[in-house]
Amino acid sequence: MIIYPNAKINLGLNVVEKRPDGYHNLETVFYPIPLQDAIEITAVDNEKQTEENVDYRLKVTGNLLDGTPDDNLVIKAYRLLRNDFDIAPCAFNVFKHIPTGAGLGGGSSDAAFTIKALNDRFGLGLTDTQMEKYAARLGADCAFFIRNKPVMATGIGNVFSPIDLSLKGKTLVLVKPDIFVSTPDAYRLVKPHKPEQSLAELLKQPIETWKDNVKNDFEVSVFAKYPEIAGIKDMLYDLGAVYASMSGSGSCVFGIFDQPLEHVDDSFAGYFCRQRELE
Repeated sequence: MIIYPNAKINLGLNVVEKRPDGYHNLETVFYPIPLQDAIEITAVDNEKQTEENVDYRLKVTGNLLDGTPDDNLVIKAYRLLRNDFDIAPCAFNVFKHIPTGAGLGGGSSDAAFTIKALNDRFGLGLTDTQMEKYAARLGADCAFFIRNKPVMATGIGNVFSPIDLSLKGKTLVLVKPDIFVSTPDAYRLVKPHKPEQSLAELLKQPIETWKDNVKNDFEVSVFAKYPEIAGIKDMLYDLGAVYASMSGSGSCVFGIFDQPLEHVDDSFAGYFCRQRELE
């Protein structure tokens, strides 16, 4: 079977406070977007796998990842379920199109979609709630991709509430420079504060008002260190975006437009750049 894990963007991101455990409480909206990886999953002959002394095969193409196969979130999701269920050895062929270190949740999505696929492939009978519990063990935002619908995320980004928000028909432009933003560094430099108005209320206002009111708290410190990322946001507004922001802790910046752009790749030559219609 072949699955297509999609990315997400953050609409607003308030770092509310630092917790006693060292993590931070957040307020943000996760919104799924049609930018996808592809994962082919096939069951493999058990005897052959035993001969090779491994319980899986993994091949990654596209945007290659650092780390060992055992560190890959697809394999972590597979082993998490295999600890509790009778799942045959599997081969995973992963094509990475979602850029890493971009604030788009690509690895988390791969893990969640793997859980959903294995549940279907092997008839595990897990409910969405049960799959969310497994996904949450792999990362704060992994569980979001189980239901894959817009949510208000609080806590450390792991407590979800439904939100009535649709950007259907708008055009999304994603731009990522070849810059890696360290998430720990981003958190270390941010100044937590409680917003005067809730993000949920701000997002109910016309999208034209978001530019002045809906903020990503990471932008202050990240833009100071990487002005090139700030320049991308400015350029998106110059091209007519009704709203633009960095996603998560970066380094991808997105712009929301009323209409598709012509020759957008020329405007951002040398960067990862994709244009999609939102659903």
